[in-house]
Amino acid sequence: MVGILCGDAFPFPHSDWSWAFPLFFLPLVVAGMKVLNCRWLYGAGVCLFFFGVGYTLVGKQLERVEYVFPVEASTYEIRICERPEVKKRSILCRAVLVKEGRKDTVVACPGEKLFLLYFPKDSIAAGLRQGMRVWVHTRLSPPVNNGNPDEFDYVRYLKHKGVAGMGYVASGHWRVTGRETCLTFRQAALGYRERVVGLYRGLGLEGDELAVLSALTVGDKEELSDDVVETYSVAGASHVLALSGLHIGFIYALLLFVCKPLWKRWRRLKPVLLLLILAFLWGFAFLTGLSSSVVRSVIMFSLLAAASLQAEKPLAMNTMAAAAFLMLLYNPVWLFDVGFQLSFAAVAAILVFQPRMYSFRKVENRWLRYGWGLVTVSVAAQMGTAPLVIFYFSRFSTHFLLTNLWVIPMVSLVLYSAVLLLALTPFPVLQQAFSPITEELVRIQNKGLQWIEHLPLSSLDGIWTDVWEVLLCYLLLGMMSYAMTRRTFRNVCISLFVLLLAVSYHSVSVMLNTPQKSIVFYNVRGCPAVHCMAEGGKSWLACADSVPDVSRLNRSLAPYWNRLRLQEPQVVTGDYSAGGLSVRNQMLCYAGKRICLLHDARWKNKTAAHPVSVDYLYISKGYEDGIRELSSLFSVRTVVLDASLPTYYQEKIIGECIGLGLTYLPLSEKGSVCILL
Repeated sequence: MVGILCGDAFPFPHSDWSWAFPLFFLPLVVAGMKVLNCRWLYGAGVCLFFFGVGYTLVGKQLERVEYVFPVEASTYEIRICERPEVKKRSILCRAVLVKEGRKDTVVACPGEKLFLLYFPKDSIAAGLRQGMRVWVHTRLSPPVNNGNPDEFDYVRYLKHKGVAGMGYVASGHWRVTGRETCLTFRQAALGYRERVVGLYRGLGLEGDELAVLSALTVGDKEELSDDVVETYSVAGASHVLALSGLHIGFIYALLLFVCKPLWKRWRRLKPVLLLLILAFLWGFAFLTGLSSSVVRSVIMFSLLAAASLQAEKPLAMNTMAAAAFLMLLYNPVWLFDVGFQLSFAAVAAILVFQPRMYSFRKVENRWLRYGWGLVTVSVAAQMGTAPLVIFYFSRFSTHFLLTNLWVIPMVSLVLYSAVLLLALTPFPVLQQAFSPITEELVRIQNKGLQWIEHLPLSSLDGIWTDVWEVLLCYLLLGMMSYAMTRRTFRNVCISLFVLLLAVSYHSVSVMLNTPQKSIVFYNVRGCPAVHCMAEGGKSWLACADSVPDVSRLNRSLAPYWNRLRLQEPQVVTGDYSAGGLSVRNQMLCYAGKRICLLHDARWKNKTAAHPVSVDYLYISKGYEDGIRELSSLFSVRTVVLDASLPTYYQEKIIGECIGLGLTYLPLSEKGSVCILL
């Protein structure tokens, strides 16, 4: 894992000889094992060898996204490799480049470079299907971030997903040339997943029940509404919607329940029955489209099944480590996948903490013992995943224990009923009669989570942590576990020291990230606004548009605002005066700075005896004239160009600014700009 992290952070150009890097450390292994009989040298050699393997693997993986982008638009033949995804204003196709047209020749593209291509949302583009070969004329470009503080690193995310770039294909600039009948293994799997969802729809399931059942059984989350996602998130049940180890565990438990009596009577059948269980699990993974989370879980349970052939304790940290090793050997960038991290953090915490918590109290009653076991598993899993959940989602669900006591039994019932529903496919009449039962179980599950969502203080939002705080949390958990195993005064003191270190780091972080009086321009399309921040945490968003899309700003800038621990910004869309901020006729005054919000033609054909001094002229979409027309009205120091402006218009304004000797700030290139006051 250290090799993978270093290879991602400090990449270097790879060649065909890059595999020699890990082999460089093999002499240390041989020397420590055979020649010198030195254990520490042997251990160091092994660690350095696997460090080199991880470094080389991630380098080879990231090399797949390298592509030399042409300056101008060109013609390409692409193959759509996944089902097109319908967006709000476009249709997204994940496609592989097959050929490239260069002048009068057609050149085959080396390697299978994956690109995200956006088509206009119309009736013609709606006919695009997986496997189609299409000639397109577009300008491919590498993905770029917006440059806002603490924003999601979209470029790094796409690199880890194997995406080399993106492009927009205008209407009339593409033509279908054929369709491949031979699909890849994963494409065939996705096709079967669509068939299962179609079966649910044919049985009369619809709405939230159809969406949740599709997510629970085959991992299809496209039908999930924002309300359902928010309900599961606030209640602390988002892990249920992400098909992973929980669902595979229920199916594995069901198969064990069926097969265990057989091999207890005929022991020689145990390997054969375990192979049948594994075949069923991998078949289920195929049915879900071979998503990475399901593959991870099936590998884990495959190793668990293999380990159960021996008499020792089957599930241990070594089994989990072996599963992680094999998975990272296949795809090293899975290490950066949030689902991968959460899955293994939960399993590790359950293995370490759950047995100790379960032994705190001996419960005689069978059903109470089952409930106590469920409570300890939930608490242990929450201990392992809470730091990562807070880090990635800035949210902690306070009623997670109540949620798990409700949702885990309900999910088991839904899954088992769904398995029975699919098993009744040869009997359509029985299947049609049984489908309302499955639908009602899903509805009951959703209603229960909605009730939990509306409980007081159901979640704590806006929590900010950084990577070092997460590492300190896990170091503290590890030291607590070690101190519980070996209860010595020294171990307790070390645990208390780590706790003091974590608290001190958090306190220093809070002091260093206090908001200062400033004005910030953000690079967020669709919502031009000026953010005026005060020192006490209060702030205002002065929007140029009378009906601003503030939700877009919230999604993009929530991490930054959480780090500064700002109160919810007050949105200002018209005339306003309070707290040192004054807005009148789209002229903003704050802390001695004057900003003109220019987004319409209100100043056209206006004259003034004396030009008004303006520190920042903020131009956004809607203004169509130039800067020279305003020279008699305003004495401008700096022109700020919003990202919503078309590229050709930005170039025109920049040319005028250069001619007039004005400073200009194009937000699409600079990213966000913060002016301390």
